[in-house]
Amino acid sequence: MKKFYLYLILLASPIIALGQANLMEKQTNEGNHLSDSIEPIIPISKQSLLRDIDVIFNSRMAYNSYFTDGNHDISHFNVDQLRFEVKGKIHDKVYFRFRNRYTREPVPGNLDNISRAVDLAFLRIDLSKRTNISFGKLCADWGGYEFDFNPIDILTYNDVIEYADNFLVGAGVSHTLENGNHSFSFQVLNSRTKTYEEQYGTTAPPNINPSEFPLAAVANWRGKFFGGKFETTYSYSFFNEAQGAHMNYIALGNKFTANRLVVYYDFQYRNEGLDRLGIVSSIISSQYPYAAQKVTYLENWIRAEYLVTPKINLLLTAMNSNHSWRDNPDPNANEKLSTSWGLIPTIQYMPFKDLNLKFYLAYTARKYDYTSYAESAFGVKDYTTGLLAVGFIAPLLVL
Repeated sequence: MKKFYLYLILLASPIIALGQANLMEKQTNEGNHLSDSIEPIIPISKQSLLRDIDVIFNSRMAYNSYFTDGNHDISHFNVDQLRFEVKGKIHDKVYFRFRNRYTREPVPGNLDNISRAVDLAFLRIDLSKRTNISFGKLCADWGGYEFDFNPIDILTYNDVIEYADNFLVGAGVSHTLENGNHSFSFQVLNSRTKTYEEQYGTTAPPNINPSEFPLAAVANWRGKFFGGKFETTYSYSFFNEAQGAHMNYIALGNKFTANRLVVYYDFQYRNEGLDRLGIVSSIISSQYPYAAQKVTYLENWIRAEYLVTPKINLLLTAMNSNHSWRDNPDPNANEKLSTSWGLIPTIQYMPFKDLNLKFYLAYTARKYDYTSYAESAFGVKDYTTGLLAVGFIAPLLVL
């Protein structure tokens, strides 16, 4: 066992990365540290090197049963999430964070030269108590709480987060006001992980050329009001996807807390000059062989959590996503092509006070509705999917 931990430490030691104050905690939930009375595996004489380092296995494993249009497809055990994470302080003003995903194929992006299996690899440097800068592969600082959650706690993402590039190489700066209730961040990132040619391939429209500066700018504001009972995380992003094809992205996250009840509501709007998500392009592909231009995605996401007892938590997530094509050459066609819906009732059981381990039972119901025009013009059909899952969720803090 000692050799195993030593291997993990040696694995993390050469990592070089950079990031922001909120990025150190974004998408994380390690649970409580174990009692100090437990005898450490690593001798006290060696702990000075490790006291500011956390090693975490973000895990979600389940027995999943899949359904399509009400018919059972298959049931099997599945590792839904397994992300190895190391983070901590390596200097009085320098912090690092590294997270690798073992449920994604490790293929390097030919634009940023880093595996897509690597979520995070950055350093954060504190310029002052309330201001810091970051460099490396970062969480794009989208607004909204759906993306702020640790991925192991999101059983199914809404369409925008599911299909977007959410971890991008770049740099950022963050500043928190003196009262601590408001913070602001600004990032300059690559607009994607791949080059234009690899991203779109033969579907690249012949009238659009790749940009020499495939960059994105992301601005975020986080606020707390009424003693923390109401919180916000709002962002605006501008992406230079190609020459004459840009994307504007607004994400507005709201959080309401009242005793044992917590409610989250996210609104997301993406106006894409070139269909980066690819949902609209997949709908029209039978008649139009290129990536769609001038598409719009509009989403709503709601999550409510109620802690019935210290060991039982009830959750309900509802979401929808609307997909529109404003560049349709048919003058009589409606811009909207489809809507997806989702409903996820969940029961969580947390048996331990000192360990963030949750057993859960959940059903994810999805429905995909196409407009009558999309059905007749492109041959698509409505369908439903279901996922019944029984498993556990745990950010296992092993060091």
